[in-house]
Amino acid sequence: MKNRKFLSALLLALCAALCLMAGTANAQTEDTTSPKPDARQAETKEDETNLETQLYLIVGTNQDVADAKLPSALDPILRELRASLPFKNYRLAATLINRVKNEGRLDLSWIGGPLTVAAGPASANNPSFSNFNVRQVRLARGNNGQPMVQMQGFNFGARVPIQVAATTAANGGPFPINYERTGVATDISMREGEPVIVGTLNIGPSGDAIILVVSAKRTTK
Repeated sequence: MKNRKFLSALLLALCAALCLMAGTANAQTEDTTSPKPDARQAETKEDETNLETQLYLIVGTNQDVADAKLPSALDPILRELRASLPFKNYRLAATLINRVKNEGRLDLSWIGGPLTVAAGPASANNPSFSNFNVRQVRLARGNNGQPMVQMQGFNFGARVPIQVAATTAANGGPFPINYERTGVATDISMREGEPVIVGTLNIGPSGDAIILVVSAKRTTK
């Protein structure tokens, strides 16, 4: 009888010990797998990050331009252009500033004046139609840990008026023009806040070119 009582007590003690160990293991598992409050807050803050993108349309031309001064932020770009492209002058045709959520998309279209300087009298009175979109803008880290911005599905397109004849129509009407398409599509990455040249597009028989420059950085507000 004593042996039976002893064995029963021993079994009960072993069961209690096993239950206690199982409960401790579960608590530890829940502890390590559940995100801490600070981690959740960091994730929420990252999700709310916004980026300011700047797209510059620079026209390279061998014609004289009224205002050849570019923003000081583009000084490194201008030095690079003068060293690699054979244009006498550069002018800023447009600057587009937009705000986009981290890992968000950007899509815009606009109507502007003729992008080329020597478009001819006909083209001077006709607008150009442009569109700019990015499938995804996201923050990333370079190999050295430096902040980077990636633009997946970068796409710029424009329809520009081109004069197709040097004389007026036979009835004295306006100069005939055609609208020609031009554009570029690519995936790019850049250092945060540093403008980069995306591409160069020739426009019209004048030999002028559109140079696309883009930059992106986190907003402070």
